[in-house]
Amino acid sequence: MFRGVIFASLWLTPVIGTYREILRGEMAHPWWAAIGVTAFVVAYLGVVTLAFGRPGNNPSRTDQLALVGLSVLGLALILSYPSHLIYFGYFLGAAGAAIYRPPKAFYWIVGMVTAIVLIGLWQREEVGELFQTAFSMMLAAAVVMLMRQAIHLIRQLRTTQQELARSAVEQERLRFARDLHDLLGHSLSLIVVKAEVARRLAERDPAAAAREAAEIETIGRQALTEVRQAVTGYRMLRFADELVKAKGALTDAGIEPVTRVTDAPLPSELDDVLGWVVREATTNVIRHSGAKSCVIALTRDKKWVLEVRDDGRGGSTAPGNGLLGLRERLAAVDGTLETVNDHGYTLRATAS
Repeated sequence: MFRGVIFASLWLTPVIGTYREILRGEMAHPWWAAIGVTAFVVAYLGVVTLAFGRPGNNPSRTDQLALVGLSVLGLALILSYPSHLIYFGYFLGAAGAAIYRPPKAFYWIVGMVTAIVLIGLWQREEVGELFQTAFSMMLAAAVVMLMRQAIHLIRQLRTTQQELARSAVEQERLRFARDLHDLLGHSLSLIVVKAEVARRLAERDPAAAAREAAEIETIGRQALTEVRQAVTGYRMLRFADELVKAKGALTDAGIEPVTRVTDAPLPSELDDVLGWVVREATTNVIRHSGAKSCVIALTRDKKWVLEVRDDGRGGSTAPGNGLLGLRERLAAVDGTLETVNDHGYTLRATAS
């Protein structure tokens, strides 16, 4: 708003000459002329300040009523003192250009120029001077429109920057939450399975129970490392490594793992994503399925297709955080995720 006041004030220098004419008595009814000119200047500053201070592109009802009031006052003063105040047309054209956006601004400018030219012809002004006045009015209004549009674009850029900053924070929060869910869900499930195995072996085979306990410690340390990597954003998985871990975890849980994996090399951008799919899918099989066997199959035809299929009691039809996280990861590489709950549970990830 302060910029609007400064910008509008810079155009008012011709008014200084008008006040001099009033003080010298060169205008009829000097007191009324002084009051009218002062009222017009105040009204003009108010209209332009409102226009520049408004964040949106559409003028409010208050803006338009203020512009109408300014125009009535300005035209009345021009008609009363045509030889002295015809330059008020510049202000009227500029005020409309500040309030309205194209094409309405163009209509306003053309209408105001036409009105000033007609008043000049009525007062028998020289055609050359009227042409110069009309051209100056259009030029002044064009400058105001450009300035108003520039301020609007700057506001849009600032708003966009703020939105991008908020979006970046939100995306990072979602990434962190997704990684923690996937990491801790898998690791804690393995710890539970290993702890059950160690408990069963504790009495009849203490040495094997100790090995299971050592593996629990290893899993816990690895989980801590992975959480630190997730915090810094450098957590990456490899499909082959996760496949080996999945087979071990399924075996410890009493579920027979069956793997059918193509020899074709995985693209680097899919290696990490499909690693997450194997981890989350096998974690769900261990925790929820009650299955006896689980098939993990990776094929390559026109697209890469990864299936994790168990023969258990089926999964929930409502997607949890884990599946939502997988869909987000796959969407980032133009992939999709499907689930089939029929004679067991099948999770199918497809990517180009």
